[in-house]
Amino acid sequence: MFLEMVKKRNPELIDYAVSLHQQGIILPDTYVIDLDKIKENATKMAAKAKSLDIELYFMTKQIGRNPKIAETLIEAGIKKAVVVDYREAEVMMKHNIPIGNVGHLVQLPTHFIKKVMAYGVDYITVYSVEKLRQINAVAEELNMKQKIMLRVIDEGDALYPGQYGGFQLDELNEIMDVLKSFAHCDITGLTSFPCILYDKELKDFKLTQNVKTLKKAKQRMQASGFDIQEMNVPSATSIKTLPLFKEMEGTQGEPGHALSGTSPMHAEVELEEKPAYVYVSEISHNSQDSAFVYGGGYYARGNLENVLIDDEGKRTESSVEPFPSDNIDYYLEIDGKQTIGATAIMAARTQIFVTRSRVALVKGLNDNKPELVGIYTSQGSEEERI
Repeated sequence: MFLEMVKKRNPELIDYAVSLHQQGIILPDTYVIDLDKIKENATKMAAKAKSLDIELYFMTKQIGRNPKIAETLIEAGIKKAVVVDYREAEVMMKHNIPIGNVGHLVQLPTHFIKKVMAYGVDYITVYSVEKLRQINAVAEELNMKQKIMLRVIDEGDALYPGQYGGFQLDELNEIMDVLKSFAHCDITGLTSFPCILYDKELKDFKLTQNVKTLKKAKQRMQASGFDIQEMNVPSATSIKTLPLFKEMEGTQGEPGHALSGTSPMHAEVELEEKPAYVYVSEISHNSQDSAFVYGGGYYARGNLENVLIDDEGKRTESSVEPFPSDNIDYYLEIDGKQTIGATAIMAARTQIFVTRSRVALVKGLNDNKPELVGIYTSQGSEEERI
């Protein structure tokens, strides 16, 4: 479905991606990202958020922790980043990108706390009293006061494997006095993830139980004297979901996939944000009745289904065989034999930061003046062109 959306809403991106590959400018296992579309999507989203008095922090992990994209998003009106982990913080700090929130999905390591706080960040999200104690000690050393968000969880919340952690809702009252004891920490925010999820049957977004947990936590914190000013309610932040923030009492969102038009709903419905990337590979070999393309960029939750093959201008389509998540994607299998060396174009949700892929940023497609901006690693480092 994502491929169909790109064909319909950004066909110029496919044409230019094919051209880059067939000229040998990019190798297979490269995501080609339309920088102009990213900016257009972000500009619309920033305007919508401003009209609703919602603050946005952009997330770049999905599109390769790319500093050039970060700079573009700032130009579009989303002024600060949310970093998924300390590695992403390192990239943003190296390129002087302002950071709004750090520590939400991955807590700050002990010996990285001071570096982040000296750099400056709006909020540090904390899962435990022990981590709060570490931050308070560093803040005292730096003679500053650090704003803090608590991640609060409860039984029945939507929590993903590998992301578990936070303050238990039923234990909050027991630790209020401890929380108040940290003089160099200003606890003014609460967060959880995911707060919104797409329901394929309803073909719409719905709130998770996590939202109820946050509201209960806010009431208890305020009753105990804490001034909770921010409710950070991430997941699926987009122009479509921003009106739901009022119901959630949300004040902050963290757009990620919507910046590239690749949330689950974008695959099925023409939303405001347009698709902004494709994945480029190449036919490596045939075996029996299948062709095999170079892998490296596969993401198990991406729901990759279809592939467009361009054989020196002759285009056909085929389907991609399901790939087992417990194997390494050296190759992806597609139905039917194909010409060795032909270009393969795919589109699916991804998380580029967990791939081996390269990222090619392009611009000028709308004006029929396509230009390659640069080629980067999946971690945001620029590479020399081949």
